Amino acid sequence: MQAAIRSFVSGGNVVRASLLQHLRVINPASQPSVFGSRSESTQPSRMEEHGFESTTISDVMKAKGKSADGSWLWCTTDDTVYDAVKSMTQHNVGALVVVKPGEQQSLAGIITERDYLRKIIVQGRSSKSTKVGDIMTEENKLITVTPETKVLRAMQLMTDNRIRHIPVIKDKGMVGMVSIGDVVRAVVTEHREELDRLNAFIQGGY
Repeated sequence: MQAAIRSFVSGGNVVRASLLQHLRVINPASQPSVFGSRSESTQPSRMEEHGFESTTISDVMKAKGKSADGSWLWCTTDDTVYDAVKSMTQHNVGALVVVKPGEQQSLAGIITERDYLRKIIVQGRSSKSTKVGDIMTEENKLITVTPETKVLRAMQLMTDNRIRHIPVIKDKGMVGMVSIGDVVRAVVTEHREELDRLNAFIQGGY
């Protein structure tokens, strides 16, 4: 999965660079009027402002809708691992935000399927007698982003650290969580839209 993501981003960058190189060698003065009459609005530098480099985690959260606006799934440090995993299964998710009892906005950590496999199953522990707080990844060890973090930066953090979920923090408070799937979908969409814009430019659509 990680290798595929790196390959996808690398391949997309090659295509994009090739197209932008083609655009840069165009001399507007030597092109037909469809280009020359709009030369001010078709400069590559102007087009790049709308590229996928500008997409942020905030954009991803807006696309996710209510599932990312603070109504994320969570459990507390005092819940049993069994109940946490049961909740993941019921909601078809791979991770839960962990908060302190009675403090939903106070991030304590995160528990994932990987934590369950490595710290419960492999070690032969009981999920019904082990508290979430005993196996979660604690808050001070979490990799986090902000709503302003660029999507490509978030993807890099997730692939470099081999994680699939990343909390979104603003003003020291939890505002959401995004997955590697959310990030990949955003990058795929932006790649597609940018290639469409570049293709329209080459064909005189701008």
